[in-house]
Amino acid sequence: MTPGGGAPYRATPPDPRPVPVPYDPALESGLAFFLDLVERIPLRAHTILENRAHFATIIPPMEAQAEGRAVTWEDRSIPGPEGAPEVEITIVRPAGVFDGPRPIVLGIHGGGYVLGTRFFETSELVDLAERYGAIGVGVEYRLAPEHPAPAQAEDCFAALAWIVAHAAELGGDPARIVVTGASAGGGLAAAVALMARDRGIALAGQLVGAPMIDDRNDTVSSWQYDGFGAWDRNNNDTGWDAMLGSDRGTDRVHPYQAPARATDLSGLAPAFIEVGAAEVFRDEAVAYASRIWAAGGSAELHVWSGGYHGFSGFSPDAVVSQAADAARDSWWRRMLAP
Repeated sequence: MTPGGGAPYRATPPDPRPVPVPYDPALESGLAFFLDLVERIPLRAHTILENRAHFATIIPPMEAQAEGRAVTWEDRSIPGPEGAPEVEITIVRPAGVFDGPRPIVLGIHGGGYVLGTRFFETSELVDLAERYGAIGVGVEYRLAPEHPAPAQAEDCFAALAWIVAHAAELGGDPARIVVTGASAGGGLAAAVALMARDRGIALAGQLVGAPMIDDRNDTVSSWQYDGFGAWDRNNNDTGWDAMLGSDRGTDRVHPYQAPARATDLSGLAPAFIEVGAAEVFRDEAVAYASRIWAAGGSAELHVWSGGYHGFSGFSPDAVVSQAADAARDSWWRRMLAP
């Protein structure tokens, strides 16, 4: 049973099942490491708490992430959405004195909407602070199933609204605010970009990495990785069941809960969308970029041959990972330039 009651939504499998796209051989050892380190406990409704406890052992504390790096950091509590608790954030600043306001990056962590903490994303903010002088803000959003959607997106938007209101205090440039995230964080980055458009906040850009944006889980790529691979369709079902309960798969799902449900993708901040060719999220990422273009928007799409979910982080020495990192770095340089 799902949190909202009723039988869980499940897509109908195609017949015959589609043949998976093969992994790049240079990535296979990294994939094995990912599965052993991150996904050693299958993610199902009854193992969410066990997986959270495991995640807590593999996410380095902020002290370790910042040690020896040219950054400073602090934790703060800020107002949450109306009627909701305060939101915890971590602010990462580049060390030293800068001439003029700095770009600001809102970083949103992944974890299938059910796992992880803001410190799962702060390592990217440390890198951006060192490389580009960006001010980073990592946000601790509420997790499902205890907090169904759109609690997660509303918490992240509350952090964005706080950033806009406090940009001068932070030493930041309100005209250069970018939201970034991967996996569920990519889904929330897309949701925040939709909310910003609808609520009158101008973002400079959105980085949507291997995004978890479609609750229906019915694409060809979702069936190609059914029962194997990094973040397979079964994990994906678990995350969406926790987020949406009995609303999942129905027309009651709002775009702030699952951005692929948006019917209007016009007027969005420029998007960088990246995904592996050998993962569940390939087809929904490609469709999202295509629909942004169809609405006259700006999107840069990269589909990396043979790439599994999270490949560039766990197989950093592979040629395809280096190409992905270079493409992402190129976009960051364009977005964060004065």
